[in-house]
Order: sequence, then structure tokens, then C-alpha cells
Amino acid sequence: MTTQQLHEQILQKKTFLCVGLDPDLTKIPQHLLETEDPIFEFNKAIIDATHDLTVGYKPNTAFFEAYGIKGWVSLQKTINYINENYPDIFTIADAKRGDIGNTSSMYAKAFFEDLNFDSVTVAPYMGKDSVEPFLAFENKHTIMLALTSNEGAFDFQTLNTNGKELYKQVLETSKTWKNSENLMYVVGATKAEYFTEIRKIVPDSFLLVPGIGAQGGSLSEVCKYGMNDKVGLLVNSARAIIYASKGTDFAEKAREEALLVQKEMASIIDSRF
Repeated sequence: MTTQQLHEQILQKKTFLCVGLDPDLTKIPQHLLETEDPIFEFNKAIIDATHDLTVGYKPNTAFFEAYGIKGWVSLQKTINYINENYPDIFTIADAKRGDIGNTSSMYAKAFFEDLNFDSVTVAPYMGKDSVEPFLAFENKHTIMLALTSNEGAFDFQTLNTNGKELYKQVLETSKTWKNSENLMYVVGATKAEYFTEIRKIVPDSFLLVPGIGAQGGSLSEVCKYGMNDKVGLLVNSARAIIYASKGTDFAEKAREEALLVQKEMASIIDSRF
């Protein structure tokens, strides 16, 4: 999926919601534990209930890897289900990979070719040769951690080095890498006051924004400072949506929560475009 196609989906559906798929067997409804593949059944129900309210799904690979081979099978079934039934949905492998040379190439091959995700999250700490192997894949997107929503983000990301915060240096440097037009960036919703500065550096890039809902970020603030003339935002929500209920009505309740977010997004889109 190209960024133009993603933009068209956002305007068509009037949403820039991305639903995080973080399945935890200790949290999903009890009745699903009796099925052959509880994780996939949980994901499938959430996807079927919310696909018209979202433009993206973001499986966090840790929640699949934790269950070994069975978890990877569930991940593969999940991405295949999305690609086969809802091909207009943008898919993100939230894997936060990052290593040099051939290792990154193999990570990229795993998520882009074998699993056929549209994008993958990567950590830029090891620099250019840890990210460019991901960028080499045509019509695939690399979503680089820039300024994250967690408390520990301030340990390094906002440190001032040579008169400039580290996250700004990371953003500026990434623009010089080969195929940098395939980059998107992770910017936490709890850092809304930083969006103005970020947009000065990457005015046209899509930003993946976690942190609304359970983490306390404000959608209106994110849009006020982070939206560009192509929307340019994918706002992720996971726990508030997928764990809205632990009962047999979990998918219905997930839809209700997603609808609340989508309606707010539709109002913002209508006022801006």
C-alpha cells in the first residue's frame, strides 16, 4: 500500500485509527480458551467487528512470540486473514527490530515477504546500516522509533547533544538515508507538545501515534499539532478497544469503543478537509 492509497482510505472511511492487536491469554474472554487457537479467534473477532472503523491493524509481535511456535502460527493466520478479507487495511508488524547488515535484511524478509506486512517498526539506535535494509523493499514502509510515549523516553531521546535534542538529530539524519521516502515515524501521543518541532523536520511523513486511551494521550492535541495536509497520522489504540469487555460480547464492546474514536476522528477530518 502506498502512502497515497493510505491517505485515500483515511478520507473514505473518515478515520485514521489503527487498532493494536496485543492478545494476552490471561485477558481474553474465557470462552475462547476452549477453541483450538484462542489468539487467532480473538483477533479475528476484533477485526471483523472493527474493520470499517479503522485503516490499520498493528499486531505487537511480543504478544505472539511469548507463546512460541503456536504464537507465530497465530500471527501468520491473523495477517493472512486481514490480507485476504480486508486488503484495504494497512498492516504494521510492531516488532521494533534493528540490527546491522544481513540480520536486518533477514528481519525485513520475514515481515515483508514471508508474513506480507505492509510495514514494520524498527529501532534506529544502530544507525543507517540497521535501517536501510528495511527501506530497500519496494512499496513497504519502515516505521522508525523517534519519540516514544513511555516514561523512559526522557532517558535518551530528549537529551541535548551539541545544542539539539537527540530525537531531532535522529529524524534529520534518517532523511539522508537511501529510500528514506519509505520512512514513517513513531511519536507518542503523550508527547503532543513536541509535534510542532517534529513537523518542522518531517512535514510530509506519516506518524504512528500510540498513547491515546489507556496511556492518557489526547487525540485533539495530537491532531492540533501533528496533522498535515494529507492527515499524516495513524493513531493507535489497543487495550481500550480490544479489552473493552471480557465477556462473550467482547467484539461488540470493542466496536463501540472504536466507534467513539472514529466519530471524533470523522469530526476532525470534516473540519479540516
